[in-house]
Amino acid sequence: MTEKRAVFFCSASDRIHPKYNQAAREIVRAACLSGYTIVSGGSYRGTMGAVCDEALSCGAPCVGVIPRFMKGWEYEGLTQLLWTDTMAERKALMRAGAHVALALPGGIGTTDELIETLVLRKLGRYDGRIAAFNLDGFFEPLITLFDHFVRDGMLEPADRALIEFPKTVAEAAALFE
Repeated sequence: MTEKRAVFFCSASDRIHPKYNQAAREIVRAACLSGYTIVSGGSYRGTMGAVCDEALSCGAPCVGVIPRFMKGWEYEGLTQLLWTDTMAERKALMRAGAHVALALPGGIGTTDELIETLVLRKLGRYDGRIAAFNLDGFFEPLITLFDHFVRDGMLEPADRALIEFPKTVAEAAALFE
């Protein structure tokens, strides 16, 4: 049987509202209960740390992928810690074999990971599900941009449909059923 893997793209900021980390924990718990290995950016900081905390507290395998230049930010106690030389290698390794790629509310790094994954899906280079957790409308500006791309012919409706935007923890947890 193939290992089920879920990659979580998320913030390393410690300044975000606690609601994001609480929701992340609940979603990670649902993925763990469905038998997923949890993959993240491997940092102890921000939502990345909350994702790792929850996965390990659930007894699920937790893999962190972090570039060498971020030494000192790694989460101690991961099931597996993988080092890369570049951010591009990091993204590819995080996504490798993932059945679900879920972006949690985050900044420019999270957005980069999400967009690259969507492009790869469009090009047939990634075949898992892609979602961005739209808690309290966090990703509404991105949804508006994608819809603008469709209206102006820059993005095919079928390609726009490759990404889901769950709004509640329950909707996001359903990605792992």
